[in-house]
Amino acid sequence: MRKAKQTFLYVLFDTLAAMLTWVGLYCYRKYVGESLSIQEVFQSVYLDRKFFEGLVLYPLYWLFFHAFFGYYNKVFGKSRLEELGTTLAITLFGSLVFFFIFILDDIVNTPNDYVKYLLFLFSAQFLLTYIPRLVITTHINRKIRRGEIGFNTLIVGCDKMALKAYETLLSHSPHSGKFIIGYLKVDDSIEDELRDKLECVGNINDIDRIVREHSVEEVVAAFHNGQREYLQKILLLARNSHDLVISLVPQINDFLTKSVKTSSILNEPLITINPEYLPSWQRFIKRFFDILISLVAIILLVPVYIFLVIGVKRSSPGPVFYMQERIGYKGRPFNIIKFRSMYVDAEASGPRLSSDGDSRITPFGRMMRQYRLDETPQFFNVLRGDMSLVGPRPERQFYIDQITERAPYYQLLLGIRPGITSWGQVKFGYAENVDEMLERLRWDILYIENMSIQMDIKILIYTVLIILKREGK
Repeated sequence: MRKAKQTFLYVLFDTLAAMLTWVGLYCYRKYVGESLSIQEVFQSVYLDRKFFEGLVLYPLYWLFFHAFFGYYNKVFGKSRLEELGTTLAITLFGSLVFFFIFILDDIVNTPNDYVKYLLFLFSAQFLLTYIPRLVITTHINRKIRRGEIGFNTLIVGCDKMALKAYETLLSHSPHSGKFIIGYLKVDDSIEDELRDKLECVGNINDIDRIVREHSVEEVVAAFHNGQREYLQKILLLARNSHDLVISLVPQINDFLTKSVKTSSILNEPLITINPEYLPSWQRFIKRFFDILISLVAIILLVPVYIFLVIGVKRSSPGPVFYMQERIGYKGRPFNIIKFRSMYVDAEASGPRLSSDGDSRITPFGRMMRQYRLDETPQFFNVLRGDMSLVGPRPERQFYIDQITERAPYYQLLLGIRPGITSWGQVKFGYAENVDEMLERLRWDILYIENMSIQMDIKILIYTVLIILKREGK
């Protein structure tokens, strides 16, 4: 609720800033471009339908830009320097886009008028947007420093490292904004150094429940490298709650590998785990190209689809398409679409992975699998939003249960959309058993930790090369 109110405040003033900029820009263009008097300018406002259309559409344009670049994702804890840089960059980019699309075709007296329009647009939009933001951010940060606003914080750990972290956080209170509600034990065999300092609210196995019951907004993990197997429980928590801030107390190796970054000179530097694997603008671009490439692929593959439909129908009795339930983004089930490459009732005795020389595969199906043609209907899954072009391959719940027993961090893969192809597919190929699934898993984990548009392009290129060369499993 508090975040929603703060977001609404930023959105409200951004909307007002855009509306005022539009009024000023409209009047300025009339005054400079058409050489109207000030009285004539204001008279023309009431007669021009485009003015009132712009009064609605122009603010929406800017709200889209701010949301696209993720400005509203983090409404607390902004620094004024960060506010300045972010607002300046978004305003500059948005002004240039608007200028070249909507203003460059204006009739002007001299080319210098274009320069005047752009400077007025950028200056008015920046100042009217930044000044209210600066006031809001300064006001909020002062309330945080005075302890009027804080964020329920949970410490995970109870040894000397956790004690030091607690004392450090306490020394920075209240201006750090962290209200420490208690701590969790990670191992009963570890000496509890916090028992006389802070309330123990449970064990690390209770972390999901504790976070919900106490409305925890930040978790500070304070344990040594030897205990970092507990980190996977916290990472899974970060995936399931995107509003939760996960921070690690750094150790000397973290400093040497430059993992520790901080924007504050007053607070203890912490390693903050970002639950969003891609920035907002890259997620938008990734989804845009998913849709664009899938549409193009479906159109180009129409002749191939016709050939495959005939081939599947003639290969064996049964339906052309095979639908199978898989687990996708956030653990939601969906039906993956394939051309049927096996005989009907191939899994009558239960779930079973395919392998080389599998007798359940039809001769035509073997040819389709060799060129991955049976997977091509999954472009429709991409259009529906079930999948992406690049992402970890989706599995059935039957196998996910077996994998997570041995590798609980598999759940991290459910934090993004599954893909038609993946780094695991490129490096390892199809898995024939759970052991091979676990081997492929390390490549998929590596992918989500290094996700980028550039990485997706490389994986797509290598996938095409593997198919053309008929390599891979």
